[in-house]
Amino acid sequence: MILVTGGTGFVGRALIRQLVANGEQVRTLIRPSPRTPNLPRGVPVEVAVAGLDDERSLRAALRGVDVVYHLAGAEHQGARANILETDARGTLNLAKAAADLRIRRFLYVSHLGADRSSYYPLLKVKGIAEEHIRRSGVAHTIFRTALLYGPEDHFTTALARMVAFFPLMFLPREGDVLIQPLWVEDLVTCLLWSLDLPETVNQTLDVGGAEYFPFRQAAEIIQETIGKRRWMLPLPLPYLRALTVLLESAMPGFPFSTFWVDYFSYNRTCAVDSIPRLFGFLPARFTYRLDHLKGVNWKRRAWQTFFTRYSLAKS
Repeated sequence: MILVTGGTGFVGRALIRQLVANGEQVRTLIRPSPRTPNLPRGVPVEVAVAGLDDERSLRAALRGVDVVYHLAGAEHQGARANILETDARGTLNLAKAAADLRIRRFLYVSHLGADRSSYYPLLKVKGIAEEHIRRSGVAHTIFRTALLYGPEDHFTTALARMVAFFPLMFLPREGDVLIQPLWVEDLVTCLLWSLDLPETVNQTLDVGGAEYFPFRQAAEIIQETIGKRRWMLPLPLPYLRALTVLLESAMPGFPFSTFWVDYFSYNRTCAVDSIPRLFGFLPARFTYRLDHLKGVNWKRRAWQTFFTRYSLAKS
């Protein structure tokens, strides 16, 4: 049995689909909520209702489990997020329970640049979470990933909604920070194959796409893909952070959280041969995997997202 936390998220849904397609028995951890969980449709998966702060429920959810994929995090909740509670303490609780119950393998998805001494809150908390896993004694593999993209992601689809909704687009600094987008299915392949690679045990692996380029170029590619052109205005990071906080508080459906500026504060890259060297395959090029952006009325999608989240915020 394999347990996936964060199974309703962007990466979690893709991972669960692949695990089930491979014939694995999958259980996903769902925190208590009155809302219907956004699980992958048409996929048989067992559900365990438990919060990462409930050690007794976590132990019950881990019964019969051999492998844990820990993907849960609070960063995309933006201003409502308690990343210290969810990402740091929640990971501590889960790793401790996994070690006590002698789970065979614990895999965690982190970020490039994660470091407990980082200036940036999200990367600092991710670094703390990594340390909790290492100190637990459970056999683990930590993936520090570059910016992820794919259907229902928090990067390309968020940018598409913003381009469709706003008459101009703000760029972090001059838009010159380098990114190395990684297709979600390529990350899922790494997560699956690492179970059969002994050399990945107790390792922290940096993984990214096959190319890196400035954020401005990525924005131009997305605009061209959806057929919208917007004037792009460079903005210093402190002003961009303040603007993001303002827009997020005024618009519950704003595509980016208050942590998104951290992603573009400095170059988020690793060796372009990281995946070929470790796993023996070449990741997809960015422009080859943007079909999920085509044929969509992004302006309507932006309005739908805004009103849905506005209604949830009011309820």
